[in-house]
Amino acid sequence: MSRARAINTQPTKVSSERMYEVIRRPVVTEKSTLASEHNQVTFEVPLDATKPEIKVAVETIFKVKVKAINTLRHKGKVKRFRGQIGKRSDRKKAFVTLQEGHSIDVTTGI
Repeated sequence: MSRARAINTQPTKVSSERMYEVIRRPVVTEKSTLASEHNQVTFEVPLDATKPEIKVAVETIFKVKVKAINTLRHKGKVKRFRGQIGKRSDRKKAFVTLQEGHSIDVTTGI
């Protein structure tokens, strides 16, 4: 038996406040700069952000078309600081692939 995946065809509704919460900041690293050659932009997002929310936020704020979104949860390391044990916070990154002809310049503000 094959299992069909239910596809949600309803658009995700996101408030304007939530859109600006979802896109926290662009990640500017050597790896993300190399990915920009392939129409990809990397953003830091909250841990509870979903792919549909991220897509709506990027398309609305930057007025571009999104092709795909991949997310990555980065667990925080346990580190020592002056003999005290501490933990870096967990982070989530979203790798946003844009449609051909669309681009986002992360060096300028919104």
